[in-house]
Amino acid sequence: MVESQEMLIGTLLNVVGILIGGIVGLVRSKPLSVAQESWFKVAIGAFTVFYGLRLTWSSLGGSFGQVVKQLIVTVVALMLGKLTGRLLHFQKASNRLGQRAKEIITAANTSGRTQTADGFKTCALLYCAAPLSILGSVADGLSGYFYPLAVKGVIDGLATLGFVRMFGWSVLLAALPVLAFQGTVTLGCVQFAQKFAQYQAILSSVNCVAGLLVFAVALVILQIKKIELADYFPSLLFAPLLTHFLG
Repeated sequence: MVESQEMLIGTLLNVVGILIGGIVGLVRSKPLSVAQESWFKVAIGAFTVFYGLRLTWSSLGGSFGQVVKQLIVTVVALMLGKLTGRLLHFQKASNRLGQRAKEIITAANTSGRTQTADGFKTCALLYCAAPLSILGSVADGLSGYFYPLAVKGVIDGLATLGFVRMFGWSVLLAALPVLAFQGTVTLGCVQFAQKFAQYQAILSSVNCVAGLLVFAVALVILQIKKIELADYFPSLLFAPLLTHFLG
C-alpha cells in the first residue's frame, strides 16, 4: 500500500503545472505558434492514450477466465454508468460550467476589460470540471498512479499560459481550488483503498474503468470522437459493486 502522502503527487504536479504556466505567461510576451499548439496537442493526446491503456492493462490479471470476467464487469459498469449519468444529467451540468467559463471569456474579449476575479473563476471552473480532474484523482488515490494528473498539469499549464495574458496574475489562484478539490477526491479514494486493501479485485475494477475513461479523454483531445465523459463517472461506483456481487 502506497502512503497517502505519496498519493497526492498527481495533484501537486497539477498545481505546479498551473503555476509554471502562469509564470511563463507573465514573463513571455510571445504566444505559442499554431505549429507549437498542434505539437503539444498531439503529444498530450498520445501520452493520455498511453497512460490510460497502461492503467487498464495493469489492472487486469489472473487466469484467462478471470480476465474475461474483469472485462465483462468493466463493460457492464460503463453501460450502467452511462445510463445513470444521463438520467442524472451529469454531462449537462458539466456543459453548463463550461458555458459559464466561455461567457466570462467572451465578455472579457468583447469589452476589453477584465476583473481580477474573472481569471480565477474561469480557470477554477475549467480545471476542476475537466474529466481528468476526477479520473486522475481516483487513480492517484487508489494506486498512486499519478500520470493522468501529470498530463493534466501540462494541459492546465498551457491553458494558464494563454489565460494569464487575458486576465492577468489572478489565474494563478486557480491552483488553490484544484489543490482542494483534487486533493479531497484523492484522499477519499485513499481511505477507500485502505478499507478494501484485502480485496484487490475491487480496486482493480475501478482502475480498469478509470483507465478506459482516461483513454476516452484522449479521443476528445485529439478530436477523434466526441464523448459525453461526465455521464460515465458513475461507472467508477458500479465497477466495485459489480465485482463484489459477482464474487
